[in-house]
Amino acid sequence: MKSQTVRFLTLLILGLTLHAQDWAKPRLEKSPRHLEWVKVKQGNREVTCFVAYPEVKDKAPVVVLIHEIFGLSDWVRGVADQLAEAGYIAVAPDLLSGAAPGGGGTAELGGDDGARKVIGSLPPDQITADLDAVVAYAKGLPAANGRLAVAGFCWGGGQTFRYATHNPALNAALVFYGTGPENPADLAKIKAPVYGFYGGNDARVNTTIPKSTEAMKSAGKTYEPVTYEGAGHGFLRAGEAPDANEPNKKARDAAWKRIREILGHL
Repeated sequence: MKSQTVRFLTLLILGLTLHAQDWAKPRLEKSPRHLEWVKVKQGNREVTCFVAYPEVKDKAPVVVLIHEIFGLSDWVRGVADQLAEAGYIAVAPDLLSGAAPGGGGTAELGGDDGARKVIGSLPPDQITADLDAVVAYAKGLPAANGRLAVAGFCWGGGQTFRYATHNPALNAALVFYGTGPENPADLAKIKAPVYGFYGGNDARVNTTIPKSTEAMKSAGKTYEPVTYEGAGHGFLRAGEAPDANEPNKKARDAAWKRIREILGHL
């Protein structure tokens, strides 16, 4: 009886985790834009990617999205659709591709907790190589105009900052509540402007901003961090949820306005 109870509770918790972002699905189901899944080859790996296309007449810039610690969630796919709505091609790779038993990715890991347990073990070199392959794929799309930004959230925000030190061809890097590289010397390799988005109630991340600011200034690089007072970590997602508090909603709206302004200059 005890084992059955434990199993029931485990399945219940898993079910709640899997459906924690159900509110993000209606946008995808109702979207009039072309949304598709593709496989991008990277060495002996295949990286699963979600692609959202805008309904525009001319070729468009591309935004590569780096997901949170929770993997390629419905919410991240919803962000891709919102970017497509704004006129950009959005490509969101599942960097957990192949990490699940049987070779699956985020979906096969069983939700947020499963993704969180695995993501810390991803080799940095593999992440970089995956992103290189995805960026090359994205820039090579017939509908792309050659201009490209990378944006990431939480874990993905830190990866975005790190990737900017690796790829000099980026036109912009948008870091959402992610920390900068540990080695200030790496920042000298950055060519693209870096734009930071931070919640005021996020001391774990925000205490790293002065170090990044000073290091970027010393390296002669553009780094523009903006802190949204009263908002918490992950406010771009939390501010979209049906039960969002007012500071997170306000921060999300302001951040989206800034996103459009930044991308409008690509």
